[in-house]
Amino acid sequence: MAAEGPIAVDAMGGDGAPRVVIQGALEAVNHLGIPVLLAGPQRQLRRELGRFSFLPSGLELVDAPDVVSMVDPPSTVLRTKRRSSLSVCAELVQVGRARAMVTAGNTGAAWVAAKGALGMIEGVDRPALAAVVPKGDGRTLILDVGANVECKPHQLVQFAVMGALYATAVLGVPEPRVGLMSVGEEESKGGPRARERNRVLKAAGVNFIGNVEGNDVFSSRVDVIVCDGFTGNVILKVAEGFGEMVVGMLMDEARQSPMYGAGLLMAKGAFRNLRSKVDYAEYGGAPLLGVGGACLIGHGRSSAKAIRNAVRFAASYAGSGLIERIRDTVLDLALSVDEGREV
Repeated sequence: MAAEGPIAVDAMGGDGAPRVVIQGALEAVNHLGIPVLLAGPQRQLRRELGRFSFLPSGLELVDAPDVVSMVDPPSTVLRTKRRSSLSVCAELVQVGRARAMVTAGNTGAAWVAAKGALGMIEGVDRPALAAVVPKGDGRTLILDVGANVECKPHQLVQFAVMGALYATAVLGVPEPRVGLMSVGEEESKGGPRARERNRVLKAAGVNFIGNVEGNDVFSSRVDVIVCDGFTGNVILKVAEGFGEMVVGMLMDEARQSPMYGAGLLMAKGAFRNLRSKVDYAEYGGAPLLGVGGACLIGHGRSSAKAIRNAVRFAASYAGSGLIERIRDTVLDLALSVDEGREV
C-alpha cells in the first residue's frame, strides 16, 4: 500500500450525503493535498459535481451502486448490498488502491464491512471504536465508544494497548496515562468484574494509573480511558451534548444582553478557541482500532469540515505504522502471559 496513496471516502454516509461529503472531500484534496477515492453511485456523484467542468486533480470517482442507510442492519453489507459505498471503500483498502477508509455512515455496517474485508490484526479479538474528547491541556482518547456493548477483561487489555499506541503515534502523547472507567478510584469499587478488569490491566504493559471516574474525562489526569462500548457511548454523547450546550448558552447570553455581547466580542479569539475545542468536527472521526487497515468512522451529522479532518486523521493513522506496532505489542503481551502461566 503506497505511503502517499489516496483515502477512500464513503460519499453516501451521513445525514448530509452526498453533497456535504463531496464538499469535505474536495477540501481535503484542495487544501490538504490528500488524494481521495470517492465511492458512491457514479451518476449521482457526477450530478453533484456538475458545477465542475472536470474533476479536480486528486479526486477520483469509484462506482458503488448500493447505499446502506442508517437504519439498515449491519449484515446488509454482506447480504443484500454487497456493492455498497461502504463495502467498496473497505475493498479499496484491501486491494491496496487506498491506504485508509472514511465514512460518516452506519457504524455497525462500517464495522462489518471493515472487518469482513480487512480482517483483524493478529492477536486482537474485537475492534474498538476510539473517540477523542477535549480537555484543558489536550485531548483524551476513549475506547470503546460503541463497537462492543460488553467486554471481557483481556479485551480491555487489548483496547488499552491499542489506545496507548494510537495516542502516541497519531495524537502525539509521549507516555499516555491509561485509566479504567469505574464508579470510584479505589480498586475495591465496582464489584468483582471491575476488580478483575483492574487486575489484568496492571499487567498490560501500558502506563496504567488505575480506576478513573466520570469527572476525569475532561481532566489532565488521564490520556486514554478504556471501558465497554455501552459506557463509552454514553460518555461520548454526554460530552458532545455538553459542548453544544455551553456554546449555545454563551450565544444566548450574548444576544440577550448588550453588555455580555460586547464582552464576548472583545473575547472573540478566546471564544473561537473554545468553540473549536468542543466541536467534534475538529477531530473528524473515531478510528476503528483492531481491524487490519486504517478506518475512521465519523458522526452521522458530520459537516464538510468534519469529513476533511477525518481524511486528515485517516492519512496520519495510515502513515503511522500503528497497525504493525499493535500486532507486535499484542502478540508479545500474549506470549508473556502464556509463559507466566507455564511457570
